[in-house]
Amino acid sequence: MVDIWFYGQSCFKVKGKSASIVFDPYSEEFTGLPKLKLEADIVCVTHDHKDHNNVQAVSSPSETNKSFEQVGPQGRWPFVISGPGEYEISGVNIVGIDSLHDDKDGSERGKNTIYHIEIDNVNIVHLGDLGQKKLSQEQAEALSACDILLIPVGGVYTVSAKDAPDIIAQVEPKIVIPMHYKLPNLKIDLDPVDKFLVAMGKEKAQPQIKLSTSQDRLPQEVEIVLLATS
Repeated sequence: MVDIWFYGQSCFKVKGKSASIVFDPYSEEFTGLPKLKLEADIVCVTHDHKDHNNVQAVSSPSETNKSFEQVGPQGRWPFVISGPGEYEISGVNIVGIDSLHDDKDGSERGKNTIYHIEIDNVNIVHLGDLGQKKLSQEQAEALSACDILLIPVGGVYTVSAKDAPDIIAQVEPKIVIPMHYKLPNLKIDLDPVDKFLVAMGKEKAQPQIKLSTSQDRLPQEVEIVLLATS
């Protein structure tokens, strides 16, 4: 069984049998969201902005009371991944895929890393602050095994609610979880998630505390899951 929790902005925790991963931990001072204090074996950072790169907020499950000073798969602290590449850590396969933070060849906001992880036979894709309105053919092919897609929908700095359905159609996931949208106390001006739900023909959705699933429990048709912030 794989469990997924949402903490706001683009921050998620994914926990499987052998390891746990945190994506894009944010700075509470920069975002206005609640302070993070998380534990994980691996941290994936999609790009170096303060609402995505607060790795100091994550400690190793076995070392929760020390400062962030050492990283590595055998070290005391989570293994931090912050760019494209292929990794296999604690039974988790991770592929970082190069992408753009804007739709102008990266000229405005630079690059972004998409992460594709396989954990307990479940394939999860975190798009980070993807700004491309469409994926390239190469990117889409690299994400073709996606079961669960974590996609930004708030616009302004990423794809918008209007753009997201086209990207979802390219990836063809079984479950879609929106992220990077307006939340209470968020200092960053983003669109609310309601715009995305309407665009997907799902005007109302009851937020779940967490998503728990496995390969044999995935839906046959695409399902939108709205997670409450933990």
